[in-house]
Amino acid sequence: MEKISKGIKYLVLSIAAFVSIFPFIWMILGMTNQTIDITAGKIMIGDQLMINFQNLFTSDLNFGRALINSAVIAVITTIFALFLSSMAGYGFEIFRSKRNDRIFSILLLSMMVPFSAMMIPLYTMFSKLSNTPFGINSLFSVIIPSVSTAFLIFLFKQNIKAFPRSLVEAARIDGLGELAIFFKIYMPTAKNIYAAAAIITFMNSWNNYLWPLVALQSPDKRTVPLILSAMGASYTPDYGMIMTGIVIATLPIALIFFILQKQFVQGMLGSVK
Repeated sequence: MEKISKGIKYLVLSIAAFVSIFPFIWMILGMTNQTIDITAGKIMIGDQLMINFQNLFTSDLNFGRALINSAVIAVITTIFALFLSSMAGYGFEIFRSKRNDRIFSILLLSMMVPFSAMMIPLYTMFSKLSNTPFGINSLFSVIIPSVSTAFLIFLFKQNIKAFPRSLVEAARIDGLGELAIFFKIYMPTAKNIYAAAAIITFMNSWNNYLWPLVALQSPDKRTVPLILSAMGASYTPDYGMIMTGIVIATLPIALIFFILQKQFVQGMLGSVK
């Protein structure tokens, strides 16, 4: 009976894994076929891969420029978000007080506000900065609203609860300042949570669609999700080219996750503890 139950578990897990990975496999096969084959449901490797690549990077949509824009936004957002959110989480947990707890509670309440409700105030604010590098239709107008989120601050704050306070007290006795304690003691011991936060932030920034759609108005400033959406909205969509673009857009996230997956799991488990 035990062997049968294990066999059933493996069978169920295998089916679930196949269902989960099949869309990506279908995309990879689709990028080698032309539109007529994809719409007909062909699930075989075709001979249109290089043609789809050529069509994607030579089209008027300027997919190559969109990749650069998305990479710049995602990398800068991730770097600043990790730095600012970890410092905020560290401060809220290490310097606890009734006032700080109230501020943190208000911060958590902001997570309940949908982003669509904040778009008009954000647009109005950045429109007033139109004569600066941070105004509407600049990459910074997409980066700034994402450099610090309540979720990341909460994630770091929960992780810092497991950080030994004795190390902080010992460092203070040795004469280290608070910034030195943060950079020299806390950060080197929190690699796992930084890896987890980096994956979450990079993925959210790379896949961000709604705010860039509003903030980025010039064709040369568009990001990958906007380009992919424009491809699918055309009168006669080229599904082979679309599949190629989707696969290319998925690769950076998949690569980062596979590189940091061990640290991601450990970091998330550490934050739960």
